[in-house]
Amino acid sequence: MSAPRPDSVLAVRGASPYDVVVGHGLSGRLPALLGESVERVAVLYAGSLGELADPVVDALVEHYDVLALGLPDGERAKTAPVAADCWEALGEAGFTRSDAVVTIGGGATTDLGGFVAATWLRGVRVVHVPTTLLAMVDAAVGGKTGINTGAGKNLVGSFHEPAGVLCDLALLESLPRDELVAGLGEVVKCGFVADPAILDVVERTDPAALTHDSAELRELVERAIQVKIDVVVDDLKETGGRDGHPGREVLNYGHTLAHAIERTSDYTVRHGEAVAIGCVYVAELAARAGSLAPEVVERHRAAFGRVGLPTSYDPASMGAASFDDLHAAMKVDKKARGSQLRFVVLDDLAAPRILAGPGEDDLRAAYAAISSAG
Repeated sequence: MSAPRPDSVLAVRGASPYDVVVGHGLSGRLPALLGESVERVAVLYAGSLGELADPVVDALVEHYDVLALGLPDGERAKTAPVAADCWEALGEAGFTRSDAVVTIGGGATTDLGGFVAATWLRGVRVVHVPTTLLAMVDAAVGGKTGINTGAGKNLVGSFHEPAGVLCDLALLESLPRDELVAGLGEVVKCGFVADPAILDVVERTDPAALTHDSAELRELVERAIQVKIDVVVDDLKETGGRDGHPGREVLNYGHTLAHAIERTSDYTVRHGEAVAIGCVYVAELAARAGSLAPEVVERHRAAFGRVGLPTSYDPASMGAASFDDLHAAMKVDKKARGSQLRFVVLDDLAAPRILAGPGEDDLRAAYAAISSAG
């Protein structure tokens, strides 16, 4: 039996440096990330986690006064009323600026918990302990926090970098396979926009071998996190990258349609599933703009499909939205400027750019290429 691989520490450097730790059994690292000045810790956790959160809480109660706050599961946590309930609980417990928040859960939990930490007393320390693959490679890293409104996803939020992130791969052992596969949507996306080595790993690995304890999944996790770190350090607040690079917007590759699919399905379509469809959509859009070769478009379908993700939009099972419904939802996207839609597209692997104001004919044609309707 081989010895356990040492923990990996991926450093995020910038105005507020922190570490992202990847490994197994990491709860003992929490006190070091929170710091000696913290006296009280609010643990915001997804209510369905149950015993999965216990080791993290146990590691904290030895050092701090702990206030445990259970949250609704999934996107139902990301609402103003839930955030307000958390603020009231912090106020009743007398939390000060020297206290901290720890989140335990998926991307919705880290988004909501990070937003609560960012807004309580204008900002307290937060450490994220993501329990899903999606949260490890996406939501927990980068400092974006937010909640949803009736108008759309993540339209209210702030930038608030964590004091640290613990990506404990052991927590993925109990993750349902469908959720693990959904998390791979963000991983494969990173392969297309920045690190094609991710695609190589996906294409040579039996998808069934991508398990919580496999070297291949760990490599994919670390590579995807490094992609996000590199982008975020260069453009934390999404104001634009250097030398014409889209900057942080590149991480939204495929997300304009993905968020529209999520919203029109009332979030019954998983984020990673929607991202896979959205990436194929913008690949088709780029091909119609004459910038992306057909073989790269097909590689999108092959890579996402290989890991078990959908590559076409099926209205019958995904919310019954028409193109017009999705088009209207896309217009509320954060990247839109006035009435003009903006998409991150590729000219080639790891060669992203912004496509602003594509014609409706091209938008409809790309939709026809990815729609299974009719």
